[in-house]
Amino acid sequence: MTNPQLQQMIQSVDQFLASYPTLCQYDRLREFEKKTGQPKAYAFFAIVALLSSIIYALGGAKLISDLFAFAYPAYMSFKAIDSPDKADDVQWLTYWVVFAKFSIVESVMNFLVSWIPFYFAIKCAFFAWMYHPKFMGASIVYKQVIKPFVMPHLQAFEQTKSQKKEE
Repeated sequence: MTNPQLQQMIQSVDQFLASYPTLCQYDRLREFEKKTGQPKAYAFFAIVALLSSIIYALGGAKLISDLFAFAYPAYMSFKAIDSPDKADDVQWLTYWVVFAKFSIVESVMNFLVSWIPFYFAIKCAFFAWMYHPKFMGASIVYKQVIKPFVMPHLQAFEQTKSQKKEE
């Protein structure tokens, strides 16, 4: 354990675990460390690897990529609901519109998924770009892809709806 990079990684994981003691079961990991003499980070890595293996066995790469695209945005959406700031509401509503559109297209074009190398890794990278606060890719996809396609149809629908009310 003389590798300085390994030590730095263990310290980073310990800081993360201490930041979320309930979620990470910090007390139990501390007991593990006392009993075995091994860093808490090792047990944490083992637990994450075990859970990832179980999730992969249950649903494969699709389930992992779907959880990746859903979990963090859902958490941030719950936070946005309670925040007074409307900008985060717009960001997460936009994300969910793009997410829904992507999910529909993915289910229709499912036969292509097996032909695209590293599809699920690419999907995870795409969704990370969409929800990362630095990039806000969902708003770019919405403004440049979805809005130009949907708005003309939505306006036509609204006109038809208003004409029906007048009759």
